[in-house]
Amino acid sequence: MFHPRRTLRVLLIPLAAGLALTALPAQTASAASTLTNGGFESDGTGTATPAGWSTYSAAGQNSASFTESGGHGGSYRLTHWSSSAYEVETYQYLSGLTNGNYKLTAWVRSGGGQNSAYIALKNCGGAEQRTDLPVSTSGWIRIVVPVSVTDNQCTISINSDAGAGNWLNVDDLTFASGTGGTSIHGADISSLAKSEAKGGTYRTSSGSTGDAVTILKNAGMNYARLKVWVNPADGYNNKARALATAKRVKAAGMKLLVDFHYSDTWADPGAQSKPAAWSGHTYSQLKSDVYNHTYDVLSALKAQGTTADMVQVGNEINGGMLWSEGSTGNFSQLAGLLNSGYDAVKAAGSATKVALHLAKGGDLAGTRWWFDNAVANGVKFDAIGLSYYGYWHGTLHDFQTTLDDAASRYGKPVFVAETAYPFRLDSEDAHENIIDTGAELVAGYPATVAGQTRWMNDVASIVEAVPNGRGLGVFYWEATWTAVTGNGWDPTDAASGNGWENQALFGYDDRALSSTAWFSHR
Repeated sequence: MFHPRRTLRVLLIPLAAGLALTALPAQTASAASTLTNGGFESDGTGTATPAGWSTYSAAGQNSASFTESGGHGGSYRLTHWSSSAYEVETYQYLSGLTNGNYKLTAWVRSGGGQNSAYIALKNCGGAEQRTDLPVSTSGWIRIVVPVSVTDNQCTISINSDAGAGNWLNVDDLTFASGTGGTSIHGADISSLAKSEAKGGTYRTSSGSTGDAVTILKNAGMNYARLKVWVNPADGYNNKARALATAKRVKAAGMKLLVDFHYSDTWADPGAQSKPAAWSGHTYSQLKSDVYNHTYDVLSALKAQGTTADMVQVGNEINGGMLWSEGSTGNFSQLAGLLNSGYDAVKAAGSATKVALHLAKGGDLAGTRWWFDNAVANGVKFDAIGLSYYGYWHGTLHDFQTTLDDAASRYGKPVFVAETAYPFRLDSEDAHENIIDTGAELVAGYPATVAGQTRWMNDVASIVEAVPNGRGLGVFYWEATWTAVTGNGWDPTDAASGNGWENQALFGYDDRALSSTAWFSHR
């Protein structure tokens, strides 16, 4: 977690979406086995039913769908917009397809606010597949929709159920063989053990008291993330506690990510303090400390039958770790520490993947600088994890650009190690929430359960769209950190509060929120 100074977001003014023209008669496209006019270049501006496409509106609002200038790749794009509320579908029917797996790719923008705005693949023989359009008022975002064609046909459908002035843009669609989906639908549940010890309870959406791990697993969660501190003041998030929670995680059939902070407390871009026990150690000793601590925890996990599936060597290490010896100011030393961690992970279990984790998931230049230096210094790693909080780390477009670049530039799979969104703004305890004003939110994503759900699904859709199948998935931070007296942010102060309970996945009534449905994202 990264806690920057609170700043006001400048809310983007949605781009003018253009003016709809008078409705033209709907035309039924002749079916083909390949997508026609996916870039909407055949017609110019103002065409309500572009070549190859059909338009449908139950209320006769075909004019809400039209082409206009300003394409992603070429000169034109498809737009849905009207000065009054509207429902419209722009679709294309494909026939004569060879059965198999296909993937639609599209570049999209949206001003948000619609009841629904999505691209679907339907009538393909199996279940309809949909991907919502993320809210992005300027930068284009790539989304994908995978489907299994079993009936030699498929309909590509662009849908809007929108209010007056709501708009979307779609361009450069391609439909080709391929698959989609993500393998990690995870959450950090590091707070859980202490919460339960302090009297915290967790309930199903219907109100029955239950086990938080089971509740989340039943919602679709398949991967848990646990942080490990060396010798924390409160005795939580240490080796023994991680071992105990890992048993529950594995018993639920989930995979396990162990997040080593190499500190006695929070490590993030603003703080990477050495554990007290290592404070006077030389650089050479610190390399041994990293190895021994990492190996000790992971070998103990393996011995009890709960081998870690993935490990983070460091947490949000934009500025390095184990300051000052491991600062990025001396990258060769940082590389030595990171490789000590890598070697320890592989010694404890050769199949365990090693991830390096940075914050600021929309910072393309910073991410490149860090990993270019890591590669130049011979740092070993298997995957790249980024924290991405939309209220601090840039737009969704910035995030996609950074994520895609990291995957291609370094040839490694990528994932979101942390993201979150508030389902309300007020606080349940006396501690001020980190995000507690509307001005701090991401435009188009309200602080509601629906807004939280939408955020998670849209972030997951961007990870799914990483080329070459390199997008692994998403971890939510922090699913179980509800407002429980004694389980505040400061391990040295039992009276400290929680500034994050409005971003948990359990409500102030302790019930699982319907936003846990995001775990079932493709």
